[in-house]
Amino acid sequence: MHSSESNTSEILKAEHLSKTYGKGYAAVHALKNVSLTIHEGELSLIAGPSGSGKTTLLLICGTLLRPDEGRVSIDNLQVTSMNQGSLPEVRLKKIGFIFQEFNLLSGFTALENVEVALNMNGIRGGKAKKIAWQAIDKVGLHDRANHLQEDLSGGEKQRVAIARAVVNNPKLIIADEPTANLDSKTGSGVIETLRDIVKNEGKAALIASHDVRIEGLADSIAKLEDGSIVR
Repeated sequence: MHSSESNTSEILKAEHLSKTYGKGYAAVHALKNVSLTIHEGELSLIAGPSGSGKTTLLLICGTLLRPDEGRVSIDNLQVTSMNQGSLPEVRLKKIGFIFQEFNLLSGFTALENVEVALNMNGIRGGKAKKIAWQAIDKVGLHDRANHLQEDLSGGEKQRVAIARAVVNNPKLIIADEPTANLDSKTGSGVIETLRDIVKNEGKAALIASHDVRIEGLADSIAKLEDGSIVR
């Protein structure tokens, strides 16, 4: 996986990742010697059927799971060998996560859901509100910022999730099935918004999805089958 622009910097470099769950006859080889590189400004799609290893790959690249073998670097920081106590700060400052189920806080407005991510990073009060507004603006939700998350549509919730993921200015965005709960038009709009942020702000995105519509918006595609990249 590589960008056509050789002068852009590497944001994610995963080398020879392997991961096995269980032992003996019950062993499941979730990843087998998987390598990929994603550059600044690149949106990369990991495609493949259920059980192919997509989620395991995302978890390892997001520092939420350690590989049995191999290493991961994020924005030139080698994270695989770091101790567990250091990884939450890496996730907070270097990675933005987007989930299939949105994972927004109930009883909070769209704006407040974004502000929470800033609060966790030590940014509070008026400064946090100002930065959160900018992120909400970026995803086209200015008019919906003060609506409770319960009153937002699925597409609006996912846009809030994107704003929350990028508000701390991470270099890497990791998204797991971000369009699975959205209709075709809404899903495409959400990915286009994400792609624009990646391109305009020099970030990189790694998206795992069954959604073939994303293929036309991705800069690179890796097909996973049985834990290995087949193309």
